[in-house]
Amino acid sequence: MDPVALEILRNALTAAAAEMDVTVWRTSRSTVVRELLDYSTAIFDGNGENIAQAARIPQHLNSMGAGLLTVLRDHLPAERWKDGDVVITNDPYCGGQHIPDILAFRPVFVDGVRVAIVGTLCHHLDMGGMAAGSYAAAATEVFQEGLRIPPLKLVKAGTLDEDILAMMRQNVRRPDMLWGDLQAQLASLSVGEANIRRLAARTGVSAFVEACGRMLDGSERAMRAMIARIPDGRYEFEDFLDNDGISADPIRIHAAVEVSGEEITVDLSGCGRQAVGPVNATLASSSSAVSYCIMAIADTEIPANAGCYRPIRTIAPEGLIVNARHPAPVANRVAVTHRLATTILGALHQAIPGRVPAAYYGVSYVCSFQTINEEGERGVLVEIEVGGSGAYADADGLSGYTFGMHNNFNIPAEMIESELPLTVTAYGLLPGSGGAGRHRGGLGLFREWRIDSAEAIFTANLERFTHRPYGLEGGEAGREGRLFVTRDGERTAHGSKVNNLRLRRGDVVRLETSGGGGYGDPALRPEAARRSDEALGYTVA
Repeated sequence: MDPVALEILRNALTAAAAEMDVTVWRTSRSTVVRELLDYSTAIFDGNGENIAQAARIPQHLNSMGAGLLTVLRDHLPAERWKDGDVVITNDPYCGGQHIPDILAFRPVFVDGVRVAIVGTLCHHLDMGGMAAGSYAAAATEVFQEGLRIPPLKLVKAGTLDEDILAMMRQNVRRPDMLWGDLQAQLASLSVGEANIRRLAARTGVSAFVEACGRMLDGSERAMRAMIARIPDGRYEFEDFLDNDGISADPIRIHAAVEVSGEEITVDLSGCGRQAVGPVNATLASSSSAVSYCIMAIADTEIPANAGCYRPIRTIAPEGLIVNARHPAPVANRVAVTHRLATTILGALHQAIPGRVPAAYYGVSYVCSFQTINEEGERGVLVEIEVGGSGAYADADGLSGYTFGMHNNFNIPAEMIESELPLTVTAYGLLPGSGGAGRHRGGLGLFREWRIDSAEAIFTANLERFTHRPYGLEGGEAGREGRLFVTRDGERTAHGSKVNNLRLRRGDVVRLETSGGGGYGDPALRPEAARRSDEALGYTVA
């Protein structure tokens, strides 16, 4: 295949992954998938190496390949995958991320040859466990976090295993939503399979397989060339998690980034020990943050696939918070991966100053509501809010903008209010939350939910309430996050981790997210920019 044809095929594969993405979006049921867009789609070669992906969530995309390779290596060898099979898992210790995320893979055979595997990952509304949304803030072992599904065949040779589905539905709070979103994943896999079959039939099986290998090699060469342009050296940085929800002690996140020629080693040995509470991450999750950071600093476009990861090495001994040992709880693993991202980028700023922004809000503000009406009927809402991005060397940060390890939308107030007995009473940008600097950090958000049911149960897995997003080159840190509950006119402040808080009709929950760090000396901010901030209400008088 000549270079032009190869590039056409590469783009066709990316388009196929994007069509899988749209299929999930248009057919899913829950607000966490349909509105938040908390899902990803990708295409892998016949050996399980990522060759194409939709523009979705770095947290998913940089670890789906590791998850698939774990399944193939340790649980279901490739020779046991047959035409029409769909393999699923959500077990964090069998290739999954955390229990709400279900991975689903389908092999693609052409002329009897497995030429590819198509995959989807969806964050499901609820997978059981001790808190609605399966995001328990007080879990101390993974068994408390929900239903764990080992790698198994949900569909065998095109036939759905009704017994497995029945077992799954029996263990979740909203079985209709689970099945609806699973069907969206299955539909997406069918679309991906059909597109790969057409492409492989057009090129020929051997040419298709050979082309996939060349795509990986091409991305590896481009990544090595980019790394070679970074000055050699060892660059270190540290940041902290507020706590694990069980203890009040902060948890150290440390990265030593060593650049040597065309390769990068990221040593995470200085990170804290794995926590008792559910802020731990498996190595696959932590490695996704490492890959994201190296891709994010690229000074040229590099096609994203598994070839990009070959020059990157991660050191993370087992038993650390970045490589937790079973059965550590991992529901809030993004607490680690977000903080890893800001830490690694802080280290890389020393190597390539001017290219790396100040710290973004650095947390998925995940909170869940379980509403209960007078008849005992229950509804579940999972919210994931964002904050402000860090300022750049030449521009202000973005306000209320998804950044870093995730790529979520928001759930419109109208959708929440039409499906659940909740009212969004306030929503907007939070004045004064961005860090001051020559360039200002982006603003965080505030959002308020009023309980309109007889009772409700609230859980929150938050961060950045103590350790604020850092500024660079003299810029100030972004403001910390905050959480309040107002009852009968009295407002009470809560910490960043809340587990199964009982609420009643009329209570109002208010979340304030952190802003991004500033960049440069605040005294050097142009007067015109100051006046604009005041006119737009971005600053606090």
